[in-house]
Amino acid sequence: MIPKIGSEDSGEVPEVVESPADAHAGAVESLPAGSALLVVKRGPNAGSRFLLDQEVTTAGRHPDSDIFLDDVTVSRRHVEFHREGGGFTVHDVGSLNGTYVNREPVDVASLAGGDEVQIGKFRLVYLTGPRTGEPASS
Repeated sequence: MIPKIGSEDSGEVPEVVESPADAHAGAVESLPAGSALLVVKRGPNAGSRFLLDQEVTTAGRHPDSDIFLDDVTVSRRHVEFHREGGGFTVHDVGSLNGTYVNREPVDVASLAGGDEVQIGKFRLVYLTGPRTGEPASS
């Protein structure tokens, strides 16, 4: 948990803000081995969760996308998430506005737990489950 402190003069009680991993800890712990979770941090549908459990998961504005992101800042076919080596990589597939990982433009990038993926105005946090062959943490 990350404490958010009000100004000293205001007399406000400190507010506790959960990190994305803390807020979705139950969902992450119950993920199937070798899968991951994308959580919308900012943008339309904030708080939505998308499971990455296929070899290739598509994301874009096209209604047939595995992850449908309905906003004009998202290309119809924007990115693909590929399962590779026990984790996932993100591949921009020719989007107009680009794809960013941790605010850096990418064509292809390997993802690590906690990475922020920006697709149009959507900011998604990548959370990993147990790797294949590892027991889920308890």
